[in-house]
Amino acid sequence: MHEDEIRMWKKYKRTKSQAIHEEIVKKYLYLVKYVAGRVAIGLPPNVEFNDLVSYGILGLFDAISKYDVSQGNKFETYAVSRIRGSIMDELRKLDWAPRLLRKKAREIDKKCKELEEKFGRIATDVELAKALNISTDELNSIYSDLNSTTFLSLDEVWQNDDGNKPISRLQTIEDSLITNQFNYVHQSEVKEFLADAIDQLPEKEKLVVVLYYYENLTLREIGEILDVSESRVCQIHTKVVTRLRSHLMKKVGEITLEA
Repeated sequence: MHEDEIRMWKKYKRTKSQAIHEEIVKKYLYLVKYVAGRVAIGLPPNVEFNDLVSYGILGLFDAISKYDVSQGNKFETYAVSRIRGSIMDELRKLDWAPRLLRKKAREIDKKCKELEEKFGRIATDVELAKALNISTDELNSIYSDLNSTTFLSLDEVWQNDDGNKPISRLQTIEDSLITNQFNYVHQSEVKEFLADAIDQLPEKEKLVVVLYYYENLTLREIGEILDVSESRVCQIHTKVVTRLRSHLMKKVGEITLEA
């Protein structure tokens, strides 16, 4: 962080100047729009982007209020977590996921873990569908439905650690849906688990991860590269996130037993 920024933060904390507060909000408003844009992918059409921005601004205000420049952490990294948390909290209050769909999601998570324990790797679509006694088309249909109700994203485990706009990198576990279960696991271990799981993915799914999280392409752009529809890319993304979550949860369970 530059010296002038440090001085700005120190002066704001000392004076609580409204003018400086407004300056800070304007300076970092792009973070709110960035996070809102990432969260918006796959949400039902009745959720307005401007509403997400409004939720995120509350998180930005909270970050500004609680940020301590003397800790040496970059504000961008701290703020992204607060902004995302604020948006997620508001979205969860909507709670539009049907009970049956929630049940299906739990069943998929359970089978993913069971099959990984059995095979020592992430299960294929065919294997998972067979274990659930459904067709692969039915499984893909469930993933499509889950896409509109699942807020877990790999953006929540890939955050930036520099002073620029957020970029997608393996840095920290920020996902409020699973953070509590990883509190005692060293971040480097989590990164290794996740990298290992990504390596096991089929090439198309791995490519979606790379293009979306490393290259920051949109789902539409990825669809053009893979010659599939945007909705299909969205479906693949949901599938990948679901399986990686199950993989991480399984690893955490193993660590708990060993502890």
